[in-house]
Amino acid sequence: MAASLSKLLRLRGGGGHRLLPSRASTSHVSSPAPPPPAAAARPPPGAGKEASVWSKLFLFAPGAITFGLGTWQLFRRQEKIEMLDYRTQRLEMEPVAWNETTSSAATRDPTDLEFRKIVCEGDFDEDRSVFVGPRSRSISGVTENGFYVITPLIPRPTQPGSSQSPILVNRGWVPRGWRDKNTMDDQNVGEASESQDTVKKTEKKSSWWNFWSKEPESSPEIEKPGKPPVRVIGVIRGSEKPSIFVPANEPSSGQWFYVDVPMIARACGLPENTVYIEDINEDVSPTNPYPFPKDVNTLIRHSVMPDDHLRYTFTWYTLSAAVTFMASKRIKASKVRL
Repeated sequence: MAASLSKLLRLRGGGGHRLLPSRASTSHVSSPAPPPPAAAARPPPGAGKEASVWSKLFLFAPGAITFGLGTWQLFRRQEKIEMLDYRTQRLEMEPVAWNETTSSAATRDPTDLEFRKIVCEGDFDEDRSVFVGPRSRSISGVTENGFYVITPLIPRPTQPGSSQSPILVNRGWVPRGWRDKNTMDDQNVGEASESQDTVKKTEKKSSWWNFWSKEPESSPEIEKPGKPPVRVIGVIRGSEKPSIFVPANEPSSGQWFYVDVPMIARACGLPENTVYIEDINEDVSPTNPYPFPKDVNTLIRHSVMPDDHLRYTFTWYTLSAAVTFMASKRIKASKVRL
């Protein structure tokens, strides 16, 4: 029976009929294995240590910077002390009599005489005054804007060999209305003088009898006593150093925002090396207080005094200690987690 069955199967296979594989046979067929995953790239040895060093340095950088700023404040404090001592010593020296100085001393660099007191006499040329501002001044707790008025002082001849070169005098602070009033007065005076000249010319032309009549000879004028010269006590100063927020001066339009001595001297028709002083005369008339001179104590003071630098130093050092403590605490906490 088995032999006949196998013979029958051989006959069917030879006739071109193929048996389909059964489901059981396909269940044992295995799929190809996936390729092994690529090995992860390992960091080079020592890279982790280098990164940790840089992170530690970054944490300590704010402390180092604030410590440096505190140390810089100490150096600035010492420089400020030396500068104030220098100014005080110069102001305590005997005043220089400008009208009696020799020409060689007057023509030298004015910066050599900076912060020296000077006494000079002469006449103010108010037509060439320059107003620098706006500058604020506190009066009885009320802040008012105004200007510094700078006027050339023309010395009078005294004796041969003396200095006759003019100087620029910062006469002090004036309110805004004082400047506007003087400007209007100057314009009115100029217009009045022009109108008077015009009237005189027309009268001379229209009077027909001037041709036949003989003009009476003018009687000699009686000499009136001359006006005494103005005596100024001031301190020799230099040009101001404006900040980046201060606009540039405009001499053509009369706009002056800071003191530039050579530029103001050129605008007044004077040499660029003209001496510039600040009036510190304390004899102020109650009836005519303007221009109000500067106080000599303001020349010794500075916007940032040595005590201020000391407070800044304490602040920077305290901040440096705080951020350094926080950085060290952060590093210790990271080590504990590891």
